[in-house]
Amino acid sequence: MNVTIDESALLSMQSLLGEQFNDTLVFCCSEFERLESEVMLALHGDMQSAIRNAHSLKSNAAQFGALSLSNTAREIEQALIKDEHELAKEIAQGLAEQVAGSKAKLNAWLDANG
Repeated sequence: MNVTIDESALLSMQSLLGEQFNDTLVFCCSEFERLESEVMLALHGDMQSAIRNAHSLKSNAAQFGALSLSNTAREIEQALIKDEHELAKEIAQGLAEQVAGSKAKLNAWLDANG
């Protein structure tokens, strides 16, 4: 699975947040994990919650340049909106890998540029 990070988005957030950037990025990475867990739990029952959490994950990931994670979350959100639950579950099988890969790349970027 390919994990894509948009470094220009990170630089924009770093410029915007200044001294708070590092802590915010670390928090955001923990939010990726929490939202992934919420999506996976909700996929087996509460579709509205799954849609909300997928939407939040999509937005948070995009804001910090985690493009492939954001795209995966968007695909899950869209499938759920269209009542394509099996497709959403299929896409969600790669979500944990996207979260882990995105976190690893974001943390490596932070170590190099933070």
